[in-house]
Amino acid sequence: MAQAILLADVEGLGENGTAVEVSSGYLRNYLQPRGLAQPASPGALEDAIRRKEAADKAEREAIARSAETAKLLSKTVLTIQHRAGEDGKLYGSVTTKEIAEAIKDARGLKVDRRKIRLDVPIHQVGTYMIEVEIPGGATASVKTIVAEEK
Repeated sequence: MAQAILLADVEGLGENGTAVEVSSGYLRNYLQPRGLAQPASPGALEDAIRRKEAADKAEREAIARSAETAKLLSKTVLTIQHRAGEDGKLYGSVTTKEIAEAIKDARGLKVDRRKIRLDVPIHQVGTYMIEVEIPGGATASVKTIVAEEK
């Protein structure tokens, strides 16, 4: 048996950065040629631990940035001007693309339009709370005012 450090997640074996016991043939003939593992040495073990700590730190920072962005977006009030009839019914509807552009104009944040959740299309002038999913797992409710274009 040989000890190996995984360089990628291997199903049934372990996650990236972990040290596992495998047969020397499996390590030499399968894992190493595919770049999935390397033989474990004291230096390689230390390097794997450092990489794992750096990845964990980067993930924590990404989650913190996501929470800050969500907090900022929750304080944002968007105003979208749209053509409407006398009864307040819009000609067309407010799309997620328009909402993403309004967020970019208001806060300078680029939000993927597919991460904006609209239960039903907006066809009426009024105030709406729209859920925006931010990379990193956070979600923000953005107050959006749809007003008649003048």
